[in-house]
Amino acid sequence: MRPESLLRFAVLHALFAATLLLPVAPATHAQDYPNRPIRVLTTTSAGGLSDVFMRALGDELGKRMATTFVIENRPGGMQNVGTRACSEAPPDGYTICIINADPLVYNQWLLKSMPFNPDTALQPIVNLYHLIHMLVVSAELKVKNVDELIALSKMKSGTLSYVTPGAPMVLYMETLKKERGADWVRVPFRGGGEAVTAILSGSTPIGLFGEGNVIGQIRSGAMTPLVMMNNLRSPNFPQVPLLEETGYSGAPSRGWYGLFAPPGTPRSIVDRLHKEVSAIVSRPDFTAKHLTARSLVPALNTPEQFAADIVRDRAQAKLVVEAAGMTLQ
Repeated sequence: MRPESLLRFAVLHALFAATLLLPVAPATHAQDYPNRPIRVLTTTSAGGLSDVFMRALGDELGKRMATTFVIENRPGGMQNVGTRACSEAPPDGYTICIINADPLVYNQWLLKSMPFNPDTALQPIVNLYHLIHMLVVSAELKVKNVDELIALSKMKSGTLSYVTPGAPMVLYMETLKKERGADWVRVPFRGGGEAVTAILSGSTPIGLFGEGNVIGQIRSGAMTPLVMMNNLRSPNFPQVPLLEETGYSGAPSRGWYGLFAPPGTPRSIVDRLHKEVSAIVSRPDFTAKHLTARSLVPALNTPEQFAADIVRDRAQAKLVVEAAGMTLQ
């Protein structure tokens, strides 16, 4: 046999041997999936909006899929900590995560380095919901609109601070600071529950959140809503102006939370999770209790549609960050 023939034979033999060694577990695994508890990582602390929602969704998924969904909070690092943990988990369907837009859309334009590649870090399963974002302040500030807040910040130079979990809202506050001479500083965000407490105590009197995080505090009079950040009129507070009605010229916030799996998770498992989640979130009773009542807007789509939305959002985010003149951290 010629040398080149021997080489071709050796390569073919090696390839054939390699195929015999490839794991067949994913296909078999998918057929009896799930057969043990499923871990769900969140990028926020316990008590936050996504944490509460995921626990409700996990309970319903557990009934449909005959298993337990264990929620594990991984806050910190502009939500990069939990995102990285999810991306590095085994792609076997037993670790999934609920993540918002920031680590996959905004953070790469705000940080000098990222602990993962946002293009390939996760496998989209389904977009769960959009948030109605709102700028609120402690009622103790006694301001009723954005202009009054800006004026107060100038009077109390260097003393006002704000907290928000989302990069789009940071960009809004920094744009106002740049264009209208406001004077405030951002404090690190650790979790929804802690942030609400900080506003109520007055230590950080300004916050930008999903409306569902603060709806009770607004109704009690402890917080004052100033503007709807993503130009969605709130059915709960129709008197609060939209962002576009305040003279702000920047892009509105686009906030969502979606369900993801580590890259390489078998498509059969992704499809199963998509099917079960969509069935639950589409139910009128679930939507009314866990979405509408918390000022969340259902956003169900296919994995392909979700992936395309993320690519589009990422391109827009780059333009927003550049327009705001944000410096890489």
